[in-house]
Amino acid sequence: MMNGVSLPTHLNSHASSVPILTGTNFSEWKEQVEFTLGVLDLDLALLKDKPDPLTDKSTPEEKTLFNAWERSDRLSIMFLRMTIASNIKTSLPKPENAKDYMKAIEERFKTADKSLAGKLMADLTTIKFDGTRSMHEHVIEMTNLAAKLRNLGMTVDESFLVQFILNSLPPQYGPFQIHYNTIKDKWAVNELANKLVQEEARLTQQGIKMGTLLIVEHSTMRNTQ
Repeated sequence: MMNGVSLPTHLNSHASSVPILTGTNFSEWKEQVEFTLGVLDLDLALLKDKPDPLTDKSTPEEKTLFNAWERSDRLSIMFLRMTIASNIKTSLPKPENAKDYMKAIEERFKTADKSLAGKLMADLTTIKFDGTRSMHEHVIEMTNLAAKLRNLGMTVDESFLVQFILNSLPPQYGPFQIHYNTIKDKWAVNELANKLVQEEARLTQQGIKMGTLLIVEHSTMRNTQ
């Protein structure tokens, strides 16, 4: 067991690996906080209400539980406050205990999470590939949007993500989409990404540019007239 002198320093090193709560990342922050406190065996106060006060008749087991809870509560509150942005920390109520403090934070930011989730879902379903970036970067952006939604508790099924990516493609990729719809074994996101990068290279070799649909053969014909 860590002694009382080394623990605060140890706690600080773990806090530095947790994203700071900024108001728009509550779900990710809560997940990381609960995981870290669990690994440190300090999450008792987040999981259990405060035990009854000790009395002369308290058993050794009850005394052990009470002391463990108080230690967990004290250090959990410290850890929570270390991972909250200063401007947010000052606006939160004074913590009575770690469990209620976490509940107060959740009530403050769950609405913000819902708003962010709505924006991310809108971005995921309306984003279009316009050729200003590579196909690889485009797919990465869409998978990152899905990952952010997952952190907010909204899992995007891989088959849906594949369809969203296909829907984001411009008309130049029409034959590619038709081919995908005819195959029996549907692709996972990574396989789709690889094939789209290959298709992008093929279209580029043919002179087809996104947005302008410039075809080398047609351009050459005009120049020779």
